[in-house]
Amino acid sequence: MVDVAKWVDSTVARRIRKVGDDPGRRSLLIAAATAAIDEEGPGVGMAQIAERAGIPRPHAYRYVESKKQLDLDVARGASADLLAAIRPRLSRSGTPYEIVHGIVEVITAWAAEHPNLYRFIAAQKQTRALHQVRMGRSRFLDELIAAMAAYLEPTAAAPKAPDGVLAGVIGMVDAGVIWWLDHEDETQQEVVDRLSRQVTLVLEDMLVQLGYDVPDEMVFGPGA
Repeated sequence: MVDVAKWVDSTVARRIRKVGDDPGRRSLLIAAATAAIDEEGPGVGMAQIAERAGIPRPHAYRYVESKKQLDLDVARGASADLLAAIRPRLSRSGTPYEIVHGIVEVITAWAAEHPNLYRFIAAQKQTRALHQVRMGRSRFLDELIAAMAAYLEPTAAAPKAPDGVLAGVIGMVDAGVIWWLDHEDETQQEVVDRLSRQVTLVLEDMLVQLGYDVPDEMVFGPGA
């Protein structure tokens, strides 16, 4: 007589071992999901993704644990692409506004090129795991705040910016960019200029609240 419980346990164990065992197929599925969302929007289903990847839909879950996990992988990859584009801007000298402007300019250009992916990432921020992925941008803000503080008081310890403020700044940029994508009631340059002014004001105010005296038009090199 077959021990049903034992059979089920062993079957589940085999499936768990198989998930992700083929990194090539997994990468293919993630790439297909990214392309599908980029072209067709966040509502694309697993059947369409699997078809793009050339994988039968029932077999897709051999390579990803769930649609939620696939969404996380797509968000991680898209966020990494955006962060890589932002990184060079932090090595340039300038006023806080000029540096923030460079970062916002890259974000807005990326969103204009990948509007569906940008909406997808922003819409998933309520999910804890995806929010953690997206918050990679907060590291850049941390670096910028630390560089500004080091310029003002070279011997002082770098301050830790409140996570809530950083999350609020990211949310403000996302909301402004998505509104522009949906309504196009400003030029791209106008959106970049406006958001840059707003972000700079928030960051400078945060430094003041932390006890720093921020002079007008200070120029510093955050990459130094």
